[in-house]
Amino acid sequence: MRNMTKSHTSAKYQLTWSHRLIGLIFIVFLASCAGTDSFQQRKGKEHHTPDGFKNLYVVDTDKSFFDFLEMRLLGDEVWADHPALADQVPQQQVDIARIQAKSDLQAETDLPLITWLGHSMFLIQHKGLTLLTDPIFSNRASPLSFAGPKRYVPHAMDYADLPNIDIVIISHNHYDHLDNSTLSTLAERSLQQVSPTRFFVPLGLKAHLEQEGVIANNITELDWWDKSIAQNAFASADIQALPSQHWSARGLSDRLQTLWASWSINIDGFHIWFAGDTGYNSVQFKEIGERTDPIDLALIPIGAYLPRWFMQKYHVNPDEALKIQTDVKASKAIGMHWGTFPLTAEEPGDPVKALKHAQETQSLDESKFTTMAIGETMRFEP
Repeated sequence: MRNMTKSHTSAKYQLTWSHRLIGLIFIVFLASCAGTDSFQQRKGKEHHTPDGFKNLYVVDTDKSFFDFLEMRLLGDEVWADHPALADQVPQQQVDIARIQAKSDLQAETDLPLITWLGHSMFLIQHKGLTLLTDPIFSNRASPLSFAGPKRYVPHAMDYADLPNIDIVIISHNHYDHLDNSTLSTLAERSLQQVSPTRFFVPLGLKAHLEQEGVIANNITELDWWDKSIAQNAFASADIQALPSQHWSARGLSDRLQTLWASWSINIDGFHIWFAGDTGYNSVQFKEIGERTDPIDLALIPIGAYLPRWFMQKYHVNPDEALKIQTDVKASKAIGMHWGTFPLTAEEPGDPVKALKHAQETQSLDESKFTTMAIGETMRFEP
């Protein structure tokens, strides 16, 4: 096992034997959570395999989610998950009135509202449409209520305060991006809405959502470069699944059996690109930049990148996030996937520091790639 050295070690702690025991229970439990209903593969797709999917520009290694758990929970490395580190996480009280007012105006022609609810979850409102990306309201990114990565700070918003949700975007099936409890609750809320919530997922995930109570007709499953449309009485959105460099698994036996994706969402000319979870390559993001309409706002991960020897293929660091913004030709970007769950070895505030350092080193305009506080709402201005 490789050793890591890092500053501020006083804010960290070694895992106790009780944590290690919980880790073992966690791994055994996850083994029982595997299993994905089969679906028909489409022929002639380079990223398809006989039993699932693969990345095109990196060799997928044998490292799995369970190798990560072994390193994380059973190894001898020191990780930045001490509760005292929560003070590094910027927070704002969610402006519920502002969000509800935006929703109530429905035919609103004003600028889009963007609210970061932590990790990869954004609430985006524009032209009467409201969408959520990778929603997770649970306290832990885990199938267990008593084990697994726990939030540094409480979640920013309750279900009761959400406006009607028109669109939910899911990037892949990892527990910090696809949360069963959240899906079930959103499915129940959808039944009470005049227009039901539409769920957009990569190939292979429709059956999982159905198991959590989402009505089949409200689920759209897409392959990379496939397109669809979502609409309500006031507006419509063009939605397209796009490539990313990641992987999928929820158990021991379902690795790479469902697809992972980034997403293009174009609401009346406001074009968002949601990167999901991804590593970097010099091909796919440039292809996205060439083949899609100009991107107004890119939502790009900047956290969960250490140790690099383990994370680099599938999780970008802030330097690579800046490269992605350039490659996809996004006018502006917001950093996500940081400061919410202790998933990797960096401290929760490190991604923002590293992003600013990279911008300063490269003499970049910091206003073009920013970060938000959890709970913050901003009006997007081109």
